[in-house]
Amino acid sequence: MSQAFDKQFDARGMNCPMPLVNARKEIAKIERGQVLKVLATDKGSVADFQGWAKVAKNVQLVAQETETADGTCVYVHYVMRKA
Repeated sequence: MSQAFDKQFDARGMNCPMPLVNARKEIAKIERGQVLKVLATDKGSVADFQGWAKVAKNVQLVAQETETADGTCVYVHYVMRKA
């Protein structure tokens, strides 16, 4: 998948809930309509980002995908700032 994004945040190696906690800080630094790409190695981040998008009024989960980097599974989340 080749989803466009405006900023990338690398949360690889962080354990739950830190990928989400830090992504919330990063999303505040971008403009409305921009997309933040988050890289995480924590499998729980998939459900965390889905849950965040359901309850937060200021974000939309655009896409999620899985990649492999150096033999490690990387969960990729694309989050758009709506407000």
